[in-house]
Amino acid sequence: MNYWTPPYKAQQVIFDLDDTLVHCNKYFDLILGQFFETMGDWFRAYGPTTAEMRAKQVEIDVETVSASGLASDNFPKSLIATYRHFCGRYGRPAEPFEEEQLMKLGLSVYDQEIEAYPGMVETLDALKSDGHELYLYTGGDAVIQQRKIEQMKLDLYFDDRIFIRQHKNVEALEDILVQGGFDRERTWMIGNSLRTDVLPAVTAGIKSIYLKQQNEWLYNMIELQRELHQSVITITKVEEVVPVIRGAASHRKKSHG
Repeated sequence: MNYWTPPYKAQQVIFDLDDTLVHCNKYFDLILGQFFETMGDWFRAYGPTTAEMRAKQVEIDVETVSASGLASDNFPKSLIATYRHFCGRYGRPAEPFEEEQLMKLGLSVYDQEIEAYPGMVETLDALKSDGHELYLYTGGDAVIQQRKIEQMKLDLYFDDRIFIRQHKNVEALEDILVQGGFDRERTWMIGNSLRTDVLPAVTAGIKSIYLKQQNEWLYNMIELQRELHQSVITITKVEEVVPVIRGAASHRKKSHG
């Protein structure tokens, strides 16, 4: 029987959380569906289409996150700002109780039960047993993200090697790499966002695995320069991380043999 032998040197593997290890976007889509239905009722006499409302909400959402980071109230505020936009367009008074309703609807996205992606446990188990150093790097409200981590018992894999940042960008990752004393030659960033995971990793000179999702948040989608894209490994399932890391570790062992 053939057994995989440990690498010459353990890899340092940094995982994103939302829509890499656990579901996230589908809950926002669920709430947005309720939002557009409610808006359709409120503005039925004026006739805006769902496509128009969706486009405006996305525009506001991306602008807000770009300016203020991944704060938890950005999403409900984008719903209210979209509502106010259409109130202004049609001369309809903005009602405080309706805005309060939208704030509660937007915040309810964080009450959804956390669900792991298929293969999350098997992937983390395999990498941990192989002896790699696992890290978690996530963006958002610290209390909300910590709750997800606790519910998924992710400390079993990451212990205290967990980083939560409101702004998830090139500067934030660089700070983590410097403060943590990472060896960039054997460090990987794995995530679903080209903007907040892949581009910062490539810029920082570490390896990157892009977990491409079917329905991605527009904010995460950016165009990478061709030469940057060629240095990124693209996968569609989190389980595919294991053979990539094992292949790199095995190659590293041979190159140092």
